[in-house]
Amino acid sequence: MTDFFATCPLGMEELLAAELRELGAASTDVRRAGVAFSATLETAYRACLWSRIANRILMPVGSFAAPDENALYEGVRTIRWIEHLGAQETLAVDFTSVASHLEHTHYGALKTKDAIVDQLRDETGERPSVDRAQPSVRVHVHVQSDQATASIDLSGESLHRRGYREESAQAPLKENLAAAILMLAGWPARAREGEPLIDPMCGSGTLPIEAALMAMDRAPGLERDYFGFLGWRGHQALVWETLVSEARARVITDPRKLPIIRGFDADTRAIHIALANAERAGLHGRIHLERRELAELEPIGERPGLVVVNPPYGERLGEETDLEPLYAQLGDLLKRRFPGWTGYVFTGNLELAKRIGLKAARRHILYNGPLECRLLELPISSVPVRDEEGPAWRKPRPASPAAEMFANRLAKNFKHLKKWARREDVHCWRVYDADLPEYSVAVDLYEDAVHVQEYECPPTVDPSKAEQRLYDVMAVLPGVLGVKPEDVFLKVRKRQRGLQQYEKLGDQRAERQVREGRHRFIVNLSDYLDTGLFLDHRIVRGMIAELAPGRRFLNLFAYTCTATVYAATGGARASTSVDLSNTYLDWGQRNFDLNAVGTGHRIERADVIAWLPRHSELYGLIFVAPPTFSNSKSMDDSFDVQRDHVGLLREAARLLEPAGVMLFSTNYRRFKMQVGAAEGLAVEEITNKTVPEDFRRDPRVHKTWRITWPAK
Repeated sequence: MTDFFATCPLGMEELLAAELRELGAASTDVRRAGVAFSATLETAYRACLWSRIANRILMPVGSFAAPDENALYEGVRTIRWIEHLGAQETLAVDFTSVASHLEHTHYGALKTKDAIVDQLRDETGERPSVDRAQPSVRVHVHVQSDQATASIDLSGESLHRRGYREESAQAPLKENLAAAILMLAGWPARAREGEPLIDPMCGSGTLPIEAALMAMDRAPGLERDYFGFLGWRGHQALVWETLVSEARARVITDPRKLPIIRGFDADTRAIHIALANAERAGLHGRIHLERRELAELEPIGERPGLVVVNPPYGERLGEETDLEPLYAQLGDLLKRRFPGWTGYVFTGNLELAKRIGLKAARRHILYNGPLECRLLELPISSVPVRDEEGPAWRKPRPASPAAEMFANRLAKNFKHLKKWARREDVHCWRVYDADLPEYSVAVDLYEDAVHVQEYECPPTVDPSKAEQRLYDVMAVLPGVLGVKPEDVFLKVRKRQRGLQQYEKLGDQRAERQVREGRHRFIVNLSDYLDTGLFLDHRIVRGMIAELAPGRRFLNLFAYTCTATVYAATGGARASTSVDLSNTYLDWGQRNFDLNAVGTGHRIERADVIAWLPRHSELYGLIFVAPPTFSNSKSMDDSFDVQRDHVGLLREAARLLEPAGVMLFSTNYRRFKMQVGAAEGLAVEEITNKTVPEDFRRDPRVHKTWRITWPAK
């Protein structure tokens, strides 16, 4: 393995790290404006060919102290440049400096060039010439706190240059910024599902073109004719030629297999430029670009999709006021004509964004050059008019005097836990859990939405009182938690058995993308009993990430595969996720796509109990989180966690490597562990280490054990 460093614009580091892992990087370390990673040269080549996010792929060849220009010169000369560059070839040097005495970057580049040229002339009697445009070898030197790192720039020039853009409309998006916007919008997965995409202000066409390249599975560097490694003496031509051939074979060329992609703009010149760019990109017949006024914007295709737009920001004095009607018009069109679609607006002006009139479900910080911008995810309601009757708690009714008691407890919890959540970078957490017996609900905050579970009342409780208390809860929540009433979702929690576990409660499709650390997950706040993300397992997922590097991971009863996402992004070399539900496994695949989980991580639909005896492949890390009870018609028999856990864990342990670790967790409050020395296993209860701060009020929320083979 060799160390490399990939640079990228600010705000895209996590996307780049996920992309590099998918391309085969063995490990990644996210830093400011880039990612350090370990990989083979083949993987570095693959990153040059396939990365949609990176600017450059650098291969360090030497590090040394450089407190002044003389130390820089001597340090550069310690590197054997003849191994990288011939004396008759060409050279260019890039130099950057942070918090160092060598502040003059042009002079630093000149001293670096002199050191390389002088060394080669001393050894060969000749010296390379300088070619700043497309040199045989481009050297990059970065000095930070007087410590220098010299690298070979394998990309040669920024990878955002795909080769299709010669002329741009005003203020164009760079190609890798457009790709980042589309990735954060979940476009790769949506494209595979056949969802359409519209850009109503496409300018020079960068967003539609990048969307088409993704949908076609076409490597962004496939048509580039220059890379920095092509003239480098360490270049492995056969490896590169094989990667290019494989990439060409992957391209989807049949238009019938591609989603509908449309780009519109009111500027005739911009559309002419966009058409020329699309033609150079080889997209004739694969996307449609047309001059069209914003007022003429209409949906396309037979299903909802994405509207992705980069409107003007109003950077110059007086422009903001002029642009307010444009943003208001965009919001009005989205609300009236695109029910069920999702809008993504990329803007550097949040005041203008407010004129759209749609509440953002998520905000991503990205930089367009030096300008800090926001990508706003704007779900557009598919049901613009609510049922006039509606549920009881929507009907006007005065709150009871006891509501103040609930409001005070909720506010106290929220104030305390909000500080903890901010400190720990937690975005989804439990605010209240039946703290007052009279108000028997669980309240979970999912960023700026609230998920409420009303525990089923016993028959002894007066139904009218229960209804009033529920109204109290729903009336108080928006004000205390600072959310809109329409962003509060209610479910009744009762014991689910058999097929009820997988049945829908509704079809509102209140889906959101939420953050958990550096991961993003899809949650559904309306249609299923559970949201798709078990908040009480937050620490368990973190443990899985810490244990995952280099191991093969098995996730039994995988649900929406959130634990597998942690394992994969944590460095697991492969994984298998097994669950019986197609619904949840499809959900898990979407979580994989959202977090750029690669092809080495497979999903299998099967009854876990029947699956285990048929397999003998060993795993270094296993996670078992079964339901309390299940009797699905797809199973051979029912499952009861207390009755059946011994056989389950014995079979799972059979697939555990000698030095492997198995984590077992259950939400059954009366569960008694019966596995231990009799099965030859070392079993340690770690429940106290796995219950998060927001669930400490009820430490019985789950029980967790760490299971290993005892050391010999």
